[in-house]
Amino acid sequence: MTQAHQGGARGWTGARKGVLSRLRFTSLRLRLVVVFGLVALTAAVSASAIAYWLNREAVLTRTQDAVLRDFEQEMQNRAAALPERPTQDELQHTAGQMAGSDQRFSVLLVGRDTAGRTVYGSSGGLSGFSLRDVPASLRTAVNKAQKVDGGNKQPYHLYWQRIVDHDTPYLVAGTRVIGGGPTGYMLKSLEPEAKDLNSLAWSLGIATGLALIGSALLAQAAATTVLKPVQRLGAAARRLGEGKLDTRLRVSGTDELADLSRTFNNAAEALEKRVADMAARDEASRRFVADMSHELRTPLTAITAVTEVLEEELEAETGSMDPMIEPAVRLVVSETRRLNDLVENLMEVTRFDAGTARLVLDDVDLADQITACIDARAWLDAVELDAERGLHARLDPRRLDVILANLIGNALKHGGSPVRVSVREADDSIVIEVQDHGPGIPEDVLPHVFDRFYKASASRPRSEGSGLGLSIALENAHIHGGEITAANSPDSGAVFTLRLPRGTSPADAEEQPAEGGLEPGSDTDRPPGEDAKGDAR
Repeated sequence: MTQAHQGGARGWTGARKGVLSRLRFTSLRLRLVVVFGLVALTAAVSASAIAYWLNREAVLTRTQDAVLRDFEQEMQNRAAALPERPTQDELQHTAGQMAGSDQRFSVLLVGRDTAGRTVYGSSGGLSGFSLRDVPASLRTAVNKAQKVDGGNKQPYHLYWQRIVDHDTPYLVAGTRVIGGGPTGYMLKSLEPEAKDLNSLAWSLGIATGLALIGSALLAQAAATTVLKPVQRLGAAARRLGEGKLDTRLRVSGTDELADLSRTFNNAAEALEKRVADMAARDEASRRFVADMSHELRTPLTAITAVTEVLEEELEAETGSMDPMIEPAVRLVVSETRRLNDLVENLMEVTRFDAGTARLVLDDVDLADQITACIDARAWLDAVELDAERGLHARLDPRRLDVILANLIGNALKHGGSPVRVSVREADDSIVIEVQDHGPGIPEDVLPHVFDRFYKASASRPRSEGSGLGLSIALENAHIHGGEITAANSPDSGAVFTLRLPRGTSPADAEEQPAEGGLEPGSDTDRPPGEDAKGDAR
């Protein structure tokens, strides 16, 4: 597949996902359209059903009343004129006359001749309307004499019924001639009325569909009107979350959405002011630490020179040092060295906070680098190294040395010998594990081992470390694009895992050899690793 085809496929896939995301039911727009549509559909269907039912009853009742009235009139005028014992020809002739009325219905007359036989007369001849077409229940009701009393003056009445035969609706009615005579039945097709009602149903269905489409369009317009301010609010909230604190919404109107926009603007303004104040205080704090560290370097340089002379006197065998002041001199030398380390660590932390720390990348053989770090600090007897030569990575040697010195020194100080350092490859990363054989790290301490100035034991607040070593190691890993994690080994001791990218160069790296191992702009040339000793446990 060519690159153009791949791009087209990705574009089509992205467009499809965008449409699906807009149409998912969790979308407020879709829910508004669906709710509007359901309300409109329910209202339209209800109105159409009521209109259809009312029109159906009106049409059928009007037709039915006209037919029954005409049939009853014909029975009174023509059938009542027949003799009580008519012949079949008389019934046939009268049925034909009755069927010729304005309503054009079929007629069936049933009577008994002089011989007592049942004779029939149908307007459609022998193959026309017959007694089989009349429901048995209707025949029974027509021929059953009712009790004559004050509320019922006639023994026989007109009865009717609607039936459906071969999908065609019919009206069937029947009655007997009062005072003796034939029984008459009428059959009227309601197909024209049914067609009219079907046309009405189609019209109402089309009207319902148009109402549904109109409601969907109205819902879309209403959703656009209502949701546009909400979408603007969501976009503004995303920009605010991305750090663009000057984001504001245009406020128009006096409705609830306008009040929400004003509230958002007020919150954004308060947040911008609060962040600006915090940034100013943070910047002032960093500048204070940096200035203090630089100001301390000048007197520390002089004090360090004096303490070096005193240390030489202590190590000399001339015995010129007064035994009474020798402990005080040793304390001054130790505390001066500790103060010097603290100042250097504070300056390093200040560079990280200010974002001025830079990498000086070089091709590093990891086994040689770790060996040099261990050898420079005389840890060869206490550290086991499991690393193959020839495993290279592009890293900053000085910063890698600082990381290793802190991790190994922390393990030797707080763990148990021997400390094992192992190196392995993992995809495009280098993984270095430092494991000791001590009691491990307490569970309540693990989340804080990389915090600045954190010391697990309150009983030793004046330990040799500054509490910045592991924090500086983590910052050096981050600037490489890596990470350091701390955990307890299932066997015993703590395990610090350093994971660094092998071949990618971070954006803040300077591509130049690191012969001296010094950071650009650094004002210290002390041995690597001596400026950050961990004190987290």
